[in-house]
Amino acid sequence: MSGIPAALRRQVVQRANGRCEYCGLAQVGQEATFHIDHIVPMSADGPTTEANLALACTSCSLRKEARRTAVDPQIGRKVLLFHPRRQRWSGHFRWEGMTVIGLSATGRATVSALTMNRPSILVIREEEADRGRHPPPVN
Repeated sequence: MSGIPAALRRQVVQRANGRCEYCGLAQVGQEATFHIDHIVPMSADGPTTEANLALACTSCSLRKEARRTAVDPQIGRKVLLFHPRRQRWSGHFRWEGMTVIGLSATGRATVSALTMNRPSILVIREEEADRGRHPPPVN
């Protein structure tokens, strides 16, 4: 798990209430263990500290990769991706049923880059709603 100490991993998971800090998916009920994401990637000298770590579902983590920016499809320019430690989710996203809507350039770029509304995740969110785990609490 990329050399992250177990105690630090537990802190990140607890702070996130066991949910992906990008898309809100709950770890409960998922087969794959969520990743601890370096918000500012290690390749960009991002430290392995609680302030630079976020809990990310496998899908968001693998799609984010080591990126810090992505293109906002509305304005066609690169912008910073959502930063869960510095930004409030509700300032950049909202729920429309099972779909995440980007409210800002950062939100739109993050939704697009992480393909947060692909068909398979919409099905998972439907199942999560049936189990009372969707929509997630919004910060």
